[in-house]
Amino acid sequence: MTAQWTVLVADSIALDGLAPLATDKRFELVVRPGLSGEELADAISTADAVLVRSATKITRASLARADRLKAIGRAGVGIDTIDVDAASKRGIPVLTAPAGNTISAAELTMALLLAVARKVPAADRSMKAGEWDKKSFNGFELYGKTLGLVGAGRIGGQVAKRARAFGMSVLVYDPYLLSERARELDVQLAPLDDVIRKSDVISVHVPLTEATAGLIGPAQFAMMKPGALLLNVARGGVVDEAALLVALQEKKIAGAALDVYETEPLQKDSPLRSLPNVVMTPHLGASTAEAQQNVAIEIAEAVRNCLAEGDLSAAVNAARIRR
Repeated sequence: MTAQWTVLVADSIALDGLAPLATDKRFELVVRPGLSGEELADAISTADAVLVRSATKITRASLARADRLKAIGRAGVGIDTIDVDAASKRGIPVLTAPAGNTISAAELTMALLLAVARKVPAADRSMKAGEWDKKSFNGFELYGKTLGLVGAGRIGGQVAKRARAFGMSVLVYDPYLLSERARELDVQLAPLDDVIRKSDVISVHVPLTEATAGLIGPAQFAMMKPGALLLNVARGGVVDEAALLVALQEKKIAGAALDVYETEPLQKDSPLRSLPNVVMTPHLGASTAEAQQNVAIEIAEAVRNCLAEGDLSAAVNAARIRR
């Protein structure tokens, strides 16, 4: 049987997770990660679907000759590396896999919270330098503290559950969270300003959109408690990095833990790298074997259903696609 659809795998995606496509004779997988520019545009021009993670960028130029393309699949939830507007104008659905990395991202959030609260990375560096310096690494307990969540969807909701297990109270700013769901999570809904002012730890879990860009900026840092911590395992642009830098340098807040940045990879000379009150990881939210397997399966199923059945339930731009 000749394959009906060609699927370009243009990023490093767990191939065993693509079994919904690989085992279906209607689909042919072409694995070519790391393409960019004209090479990527050429490869896309002969594909019915393209699969990416966060490294490969699907730009307007990438789609200039995508007359055959019927779907763009993002193995994950973030779409800031995909020109959704350009895809929509060409009638191409952009599919995502929002559930697959939920647990991994939530667990990394808690790992970063504990690391910055107990100064684990700095203490580790000190020990490996041959020191025994207990006085410099006095931290604080999570028990009895207030966690402020900006966004309580899949990942934020899982963070809330884990924070409650540590004995934290949880305030949530999320215009889309129903009161019934808030009761299930045992959290209290509050306006953004109240969450910012009252929380000992503020953790961001919203997508990067026009509405959320710079959501945590100078005004919000001015409201925070002097001992507050900021966590960002969402998207870098949600936090104004210039304002964060000032808040950290001037000790308006006690510290931050970051997994995402306005520009990635983070510049080598970024002043954030030199601050002692910052814990940093290189966008590891979905970097577990389980998450990579889960998002691969999820996006493979979404692409299969889209091409074979016209199912757009996984498309973020479904309302803008006419078929």
